Amino acid sequence: MSKVLTSKDLTTDIYKNIQSKLLKSDDKPGLAIIQVGDRMDSTTYINLKRKKCDELGIDTFLYIYNETTPVKEIIKNINDLNNYDNIKGIIVQLPLPDKYTVEDEYHILNSVVPKKDVDGFHHHNMGNLILNKSSSSINRSYHVPCTAEGCFRLLQYHKIDILGKHIVIVGSSKVIGLPLSLLLLHNGATTTLCNIHTENIKNITKSADILISCCGSPHLIDSSWIKEDITIIDVGINHTENGIIGDVNYDDVISKVKYITPVPGCIGPLTIAILMEHLVNSI
Repeated sequence: MSKVLTSKDLTTDIYKNIQSKLLKSDDKPGLAIIQVGDRMDSTTYINLKRKKCDELGIDTFLYIYNETTPVKEIIKNINDLNNYDNIKGIIVQLPLPDKYTVEDEYHILNSVVPKKDVDGFHHHNMGNLILNKSSSSINRSYHVPCTAEGCFRLLQYHKIDILGKHIVIVGSSKVIGLPLSLLLLHNGATTTLCNIHTENIKNITKSADILISCCGSPHLIDSSWIKEDITIIDVGINHTENGIIGDVNYDDVISKVKYITPVPGCIGPLTIAILMEHLVNSI
């Protein structure tokens, strides 16, 4: 029988550790959030983060800019926030509006000092991940992108062996796919990153022992993509007329999988928990 992987117990443990650390500390962390534009999904994600901060007694400060705000103005505010002692973490809600180029995004993200970059997108944090500068997932000296770390720790928590396993990731973004492939590679997995240009992709996914989808394409993956007894981590959060669905057609694959994560309710809450952990670890 297939087993549904949940993050509930893991997130509970994370929040217990966070609350314990907050009780022992005289330093109260604050989180600054930069929002550019008015995307509904971005606003939803920001509200979820702020709600969790409120529950933990963490102050949040939201800075909203319109789509015509010059990059220099956004960076100037971030530079000011870098110097505020009470601000322990700064996040820039992605994606930015289409008006902003890849270069603009790079300069904005890298204006956050690495220690306060709790999302893990600064090139110093990404560079440390590439070089595997720390093997500890707790109290590491740098931050790893939260969703990538969440997927990795979920596998660890459920004691799913990755050593020597072929792990295929569908989606190669710097936010999830790329950093996750590095985490897995550093821990003995054989990883394959697929993207929109990958040819004969089903031949690749059918060879996977573990399949992780983070491509943002609703119900792209069905039973024809996978072999028997595979483990699937579905990171997709796709807003449709029928509600939120994953990248994987859950009902179609359920009879073939060994383990699978539900959407919604697994990776999303875990990502927020790890963001909170990064913030509190910055005290």
